[in-house]
Amino acid sequence: QVQLVESGGGLAQAGASLRLFCAASGRTFSGYAMGWFRQAPGKEREFVAGISGSGGTTYADSVKGRFTISRDNAKNTVTLQMNSLKPEDTAVYYCAARWDLSGRYYSRSQEYDYWGQGTQVTVSS
Repeated sequence: QVQLVESGGGLAQAGASLRLFCAASGRTFSGYAMGWFRQAPGKEREFVAGISGSGGTTYADSVKGRFTISRDNAKNTVTLQMNSLKPEDTAVYYCAARWDLSGRYYSRSQEYDYWGQGTQVTVSS
């Protein structure tokens, strides 16, 4: 099992940047595919970015070119760098994990087994 704790959310103006962090417990972090999802009020949870254990990445079209997901397997952390923020990026952001040794990344919430508690990101216009 793995436990996930997000941090780094907050309030930002449109056009600004924020960096989210996800800290994972456990000694086999590199064996997990990781992802970021978000959920805005009244909307379904949506995929943001995913990263395989070896560092391959995938992004939602809505954030491609603005957000970057990365991981540090030595520190058991995943980072989501968010640039050029827009008011529509406002949501609770969740970190997710799935045990996977195939080198794949995943973009559907049902493919992930472990979730953090979420961190709020609010972007003002």
